Amino acid sequence: MNHRGTRVLRLDALARVEGEAALHLRVEGDTVVETRLRIYEPPRFFEAFLTGRGHTEPPDITARICGICPVAYQMSACQAIENASGVTVDGPLAELRRLLYCGEWIESHTLHIYLLHAPDFLGRADVVELARDQRAAVERGLRLKQAGNAIVQQLGGRPIHPVNVRIGGFYRTPSPDELRPLAERLRQARDDALETVRWVAAFDFPDAVCDHDLFALRHPGRYAVDIGTPVVMAAADHGRAPHPIPLTDFEQHVREEQVPHSTALTATLDGRRYLTGPLARYAINGQWLHPVAAEVAGEAGLGDPATGAICDNPFRSIVVRAIEVVQAVEEALRIIDGYEPPPRPAVDVPPRRGVGVGATEAPRGLLYHRYALTEDGTLTEARIVPPTAQNQTAIEEDVRRAVQARLDRPGPAADDEELTRLCERAIRNHDPCISCSAHFLDVTVERS
Repeated sequence: MNHRGTRVLRLDALARVEGEAALHLRVEGDTVVETRLRIYEPPRFFEAFLTGRGHTEPPDITARICGICPVAYQMSACQAIENASGVTVDGPLAELRRLLYCGEWIESHTLHIYLLHAPDFLGRADVVELARDQRAAVERGLRLKQAGNAIVQQLGGRPIHPVNVRIGGFYRTPSPDELRPLAERLRQARDDALETVRWVAAFDFPDAVCDHDLFALRHPGRYAVDIGTPVVMAAADHGRAPHPIPLTDFEQHVREEQVPHSTALTATLDGRRYLTGPLARYAINGQWLHPVAAEVAGEAGLGDPATGAICDNPFRSIVVRAIEVVQAVEEALRIIDGYEPPPRPAVDVPPRRGVGVGATEAPRGLLYHRYALTEDGTLTEARIVPPTAQNQTAIEEDVRRAVQARLDRPGPAADDEELTRLCERAIRNHDPCISCSAHFLDVTVERS
């Protein structure tokens, strides 16, 4: 902590945010006048790397963008290339893709719940300290994460950066006998997932409301994961019918722009701040949760999603993530129980000139890809819009509101250490994947 006229607070080592970022907060009197989430990592140039490559390469190249959610990048890339080539992948191959995605949701959400977010609610510095007095809970989280990793390893060839995914399907598909051990493991994981919901639902949550527009895929009849149409639930209409946006019109509505304080682009949806991710998915798809997930959501105090109940407290996003783990476990079991091997591991995806778009629901929200191909399949343009960049403005607003609410509270004034912890919690509510590797958050509070 440094005080040099202007009050400045610095936190140089936080290992519970995935990536490297800083937060600048300026307070005049008792009013927060500026909040900037500064993502300062160098640009990674993946879209430039893709230009000039063959149409079969994006799934493997884009998987390297993220070590936590590589499947999301692979699935959106496959969809976009297949869309450009006029190919639809359905039947058992589509189900195997969804199963692979369930594995990623389980391992990613569980990592965030237990290793990154839960210590905030329990007054612990990190998961190591948490394990000292809640060892059974941490071991439960590790078992769940291992179950998700096991799915990704079985279908993807390895638990991180899968190598068995290709456009049109897979290089190799499993036999029913190979999936059977996964089913047994998931039945055990179901109990751990349900207990996780009950565990996090008992945490103490600050009062907070987010009034951002909500943005997620919707596929009537199924909780959207790997397929769907983007829909918007405007802030003024929370709880009512969202309106769809054709995926081909995505970039007409979602506008990215560069801001001076961040190397990541920020985005608006029809000129407004918006949020993608678990809270948006739950609001838009809650009615299609598996009955087991819907029942435990009711037990957790989120109401009945079938009647349009939503969760608008960002601090309770940890509960929604836990419910989505239950959903992913049940969905994975459904797919394995009904699995019939496809006649071949992949369908042909011959190249042709065109533009293709794809979008899936990464654990952190909607992930959009667009590619332009020549006749021989060479990529001439690539566009990738990740969820964390879309959420950046909403995160800044949530931080501002959380700090302002604390400053407005009667009683002893908040010191910089308390405000820093509050800012970190507000950021972690959205599980930002800033650059796919955990490093540090550097917080600066400027007072005048």
